[in-house]
Amino acid sequence: MRDGFQSDAAGPSGLTYPFAQGPKDGEAVEIAPGVLWMRMPLGGSLAFINVWAVRDEGGWTLIDTGLQGPQTTESWRRVFAGPLAGAPVRRVIVTHMHPDHIGMAGWITRKFHCRLWITRTEYMMCRMLAGDTGREAPEDGVEFYRAAGWDQDALDTYSAKFGGFGRALHALPDSFRRLTDGQKITIGGHEWRVVVGAGHTPEHACLHCPELKLFISGDQVLPRITTNVSVFPTEPDGNPLDDWLTSLARIRSIVPDDVLVLPAHNDPFRGLHARIDEIIRFHQDSLARLERLIAQPKRAVDVFGALFKRQITPEVLSMATGESLAHLHWLMAHGRANRERDAQGVDWYRAGGPAAQAA
Repeated sequence: MRDGFQSDAAGPSGLTYPFAQGPKDGEAVEIAPGVLWMRMPLGGSLAFINVWAVRDEGGWTLIDTGLQGPQTTESWRRVFAGPLAGAPVRRVIVTHMHPDHIGMAGWITRKFHCRLWITRTEYMMCRMLAGDTGREAPEDGVEFYRAAGWDQDALDTYSAKFGGFGRALHALPDSFRRLTDGQKITIGGHEWRVVVGAGHTPEHACLHCPELKLFISGDQVLPRITTNVSVFPTEPDGNPLDDWLTSLARIRSIVPDDVLVLPAHNDPFRGLHARIDEIIRFHQDSLARLERLIAQPKRAVDVFGALFKRQITPEVLSMATGESLAHLHWLMAHGRANRERDAQGVDWYRAGGPAAQAA
């Protein structure tokens, strides 16, 4: 699960949380007429993911599904027998391809013979990663993490654990309905607009309902933690942090501040624009600290202290490395850092643009 590691940004004091208590397992809280908030278990530091049900014509539309596993399956069974009883699921909308969001989509869509709605890139990316299940770790991946400064023990662990993505989700539906940015969907007599973001994943779908003043943000905007934004071996020279910051600024410009934000983690909140401003400032501060640190050449594994307050354990090493590389690549793309690979295949980053490298 790639949502299990976040940066250390606390939410601004200006946020408000209108619900004193969230739903218990198998129960739901109505947050607007016909809109239900439920939680599915995750374990670990995040504990749960929020999922949403919107009463639709002849049944329910679900948004996000939870991580595949017996606990989540049992939670859904209690929900179907309780707050959603008496009406079938008509469609399942998934914000993005991470297993805690799409993990149960195959099970639910087959159970109710309904369609998965998702952006094309997220569906294809998920199919690709699920196809790696049981596959031997590729040499490109080993080289990628060696270049970041991993030692042999860490590389051996990567190779041993590679191919586990598909184990966290039921077999995906073999077809889907495509979501696109700006698309308008009628759910329960209300119009919802698809707002696509990027950076956390390539084509993350949020949903905005102007009439109900609701914004289902998925992982794109979280109130108390910031989402992991990482470079991965499949796109080793990517610049996802630039995509992320651009997406946040765009969401701020097109989604009004009066919405109730329904995030994937933590609680529903008000203060969308303040939270986006806080996240952007957080990353800008992180970039400034990082730039100062690499006045002398550093590897990706040497810069964790500039970005994270917590200790980086083996369990989160890959996500910490990916996020560090995202910040380093942003500096490179903006002419504020350069990279040089040594004879052992390890990349060293130093502040300054090409002119500084030539000097």
